[in-house]
Amino acid sequence: MDEREGMGRRAIARCDVLGAPPYSLAVDRLDRPFLTSAHAAAGAIIGGWMTEAGLTTRIDPIGNLIGRLGPKDAPALIIGSHIDSVRDAGRYDGPLGVMIGVECAQALHRRGRPLPFALEVVAFGDEEGSRFPVSMMGSRGMTAPLPLEQLELTDAEGISVAEALTAFGLDPVRVNDAVRGPGEVLAYVEPHIEQGPALEAAGLALGVVTAIVGQARLRVRFKGVAGHAGATPMPLRHDALAAAAEAVLAVERVCAAGPVDLVGTVGRLLTPIAAYNVILGEAEIGVDVRAAADSTRDAAAAAIRREIEALAERRGVAVEIEVAQALPACPCDAHLVDLMEAAVASVGVSPLRLVSGAGHDAMVLARIAPVAMLFIRCAGGISHNPAEHASAADADLACRAMLAFIDRLAEEHA
Repeated sequence: MDEREGMGRRAIARCDVLGAPPYSLAVDRLDRPFLTSAHAAAGAIIGGWMTEAGLTTRIDPIGNLIGRLGPKDAPALIIGSHIDSVRDAGRYDGPLGVMIGVECAQALHRRGRPLPFALEVVAFGDEEGSRFPVSMMGSRGMTAPLPLEQLELTDAEGISVAEALTAFGLDPVRVNDAVRGPGEVLAYVEPHIEQGPALEAAGLALGVVTAIVGQARLRVRFKGVAGHAGATPMPLRHDALAAAAEAVLAVERVCAAGPVDLVGTVGRLLTPIAAYNVILGEAEIGVDVRAAADSTRDAAAAAIRREIEALAERRGVAVEIEVAQALPACPCDAHLVDLMEAAVASVGVSPLRLVSGAGHDAMVLARIAPVAMLFIRCAGGISHNPAEHASAADADLACRAMLAFIDRLAEEHA
């Protein structure tokens, strides 16, 4: 069997290995939050695979695992994605991109012909934001200093980012040493499952991403008056949870009335207690708003804010709305998109250009380097779900297309 024929099979098999303990905190589902024991275990085994592929490895001060092939002082083409997960996740969202990068590095190392630039494979520690109330901390920490207040953010158990870094064996004082300097990154390319159904509907294994939608996250806290469920008449209630529930529907209503690329989601609802017989005095929701244009996203976020403030006043509850995160829409580099399109065509796949509705580390790396993305078909378009699946054959095509892309980029820099 030709070595390349096994690249996709091995990449998928390694993702499957990472889908169970000790690489997951849960026994019956994949749960790998940032800076946990599962993250550390995943980094250790992936680091071993990187070493086998000929890469030298290190963990940067924000917890990203980095493997490098080539001269220390040369600018690097980075192939990367994330290895953290949402709770009850699929196995391929993030790790497949990292495994494809490792496969490409191994193939290039075995060729024995140096590239005119260095190659790095990066496994970002945090993209999902499933532990702390911000996302993409790994890539953001690589591109710009993290605000000090973000080190004080806490998870559901009250552990701060700074404390988690320390427990992981890192020094929070040195966290901004992870920032890459001018000229260090030649380009960033992220292979990733599509997380949608367009490729499957078109009968295609691969797609070329042209842009990533902008997204905003709002943290909305309601404060009413706690009371007895049986003793407080309905007209006299100031129910924080009821206000939060109405706010969820307001988000849905505002975004459903907008253009097709506008989406709004409430995936986080927090209450201080859970009891049948208590009117809740406090509740919090997390709102995610996305659109292809920042102006569309911002207009929707403003409309959601107005609706929530109005319903809170009507219900007699106080409300605080905080922008937890705002990421601008990110166009991919036009020249890299063309190179990727040619690379996809070279492996026998008709190139399909797509806009990504999901956020990715690429949109953060675009601050310091040109970026591109390669999408890989996933069954049924299902993601953030244990039913998520990508085939070895499609992963193999992705490895081959990535190698063709690297060769084209190397020719330009020779």
